[in-house]
Amino acid sequence: MSLQAKIEKNVGLLIIFTLVAVIWGGLLEIVPLFFQKSTTTPVEGVKPYDAVRLAGRDIYIREGCYNCHSQMIRPFRAETERYGHYSVAGEYVYDHPFQWGSKRTGPDLHRVGGRYSDEWQRAHLRNPRDVVPESNMPAFPWLEKTVALTTVGADIAAKMGALRKVGVPYTDEEIAGAKQALEGKTEEDVLVAYLQGLGTALKNTK
Repeated sequence: MSLQAKIEKNVGLLIIFTLVAVIWGGLLEIVPLFFQKSTTTPVEGVKPYDAVRLAGRDIYIREGCYNCHSQMIRPFRAETERYGHYSVAGEYVYDHPFQWGSKRTGPDLHRVGGRYSDEWQRAHLRNPRDVVPESNMPAFPWLEKTVALTTVGADIAAKMGALRKVGVPYTDEEIAGAKQALEGKTEEDVLVAYLQGLGTALKNTK
């Protein structure tokens, strides 16, 4: 009996060799990326999220926006014509975790920054159908009235400190002034700030 036949007939050996193949293949594909400049160096213009946008990002995650919106434009004509320049790895260096997503009930948001006015974004969050009649996105009217410092901003300095430990270059001054930056801002304010900054390092092209 050949080695292949023995492995195929022995469940234990089959599991072991399958794991070895998957792990080895994964290492060959993933490890080189840690040493590739294009995946570890920020694109020119990409900066860490300031306290306001970081708080907005937390709301984006908390409200489950990633369940319906991706933040990854593929390099295909159908995508770039609709959304703008395709996404590149250097734009995500400071994202922990990435918000790439894989489902598009709503449009991709990676280049939404600056595409609409702040007023449009606010109206869209309060009642999406006021600006997009066919939208099936839920409304988020409570964001307008909720103070950001009492929710996502309560531990913003500690969050920035933790992100610094994984490579985000926040300064002591930025961390110390994080709460002050959020004073007087609602959850809607910080979420709009986050959305308006998305994908602006590379200009939209169509």
